[in-house]
Amino acid sequence: MNIFSVVIKLLTFKLSREEMLKFNKTNFIVGLFGTWVVGIGRYWDDSGASLLQHLGLGSVIYIFVLAIFIWLILKPFKVDNWNYFIVLTFISLTSFPAIFYAIPVEQFFTIQMSNRINVWFLAIVASWRLGLLFYFLKQFTRLSILNILTVTLMPICLIISILTILNLHRVVFNIMGGVRNPTPHDSSYIILMFLTGISMVLIFPLLISYGFGIYKSRQNSKL
Repeated sequence: MNIFSVVIKLLTFKLSREEMLKFNKTNFIVGLFGTWVVGIGRYWDDSGASLLQHLGLGSVIYIFVLAIFIWLILKPFKVDNWNYFIVLTFISLTSFPAIFYAIPVEQFFTIQMSNRINVWFLAIVASWRLGLLFYFLKQFTRLSILNILTVTLMPICLIISILTILNLHRVVFNIMGGVRNPTPHDSSYIILMFLTGISMVLIFPLLISYGFGIYKSRQNSKL
């Protein structure tokens, strides 16, 4: 398949395990380029973003870290043909939905309406990419639904915590004290703060489920 077909099939939940095993350097380069472009687009109008974020390098670094985390947490399950390059290529190719973040809605709407639209963008992109990760793990690993849910949510909890540290540290105190200078991203920040609290609660049950899943997997492999 050409790269365009690969991206479309992946984003529409139609890419098979066999096709995932055929990921190559071209797939990765396209995914890396897409990650860089949407990374720039996400922060181009954010005056509080760091230089790395404005240059799109923060997003590039992020996919390498996320991919190695997902690869490592699945490694104890001894999935056939499980390798870092496939995970990294998949993660890079799921970056394209984040182009929604680059739409300058604040140029056309009021701050209040821009906040609502950005919240919807956040919900759409987050749900889409979470669904893609679940689909990828289900197709590729063929583990039980409980194990797939566990290893899907674990990195998501980490993502939310990282987003909080990287993106919210400069606005948390303003929000808690009353936002004096509203921005189009305030509602998204508040939702991320809320999700961070949920992630903190979920992390311990997820760790228990993860440990139990590894134990059961190794027990079954001995049979």
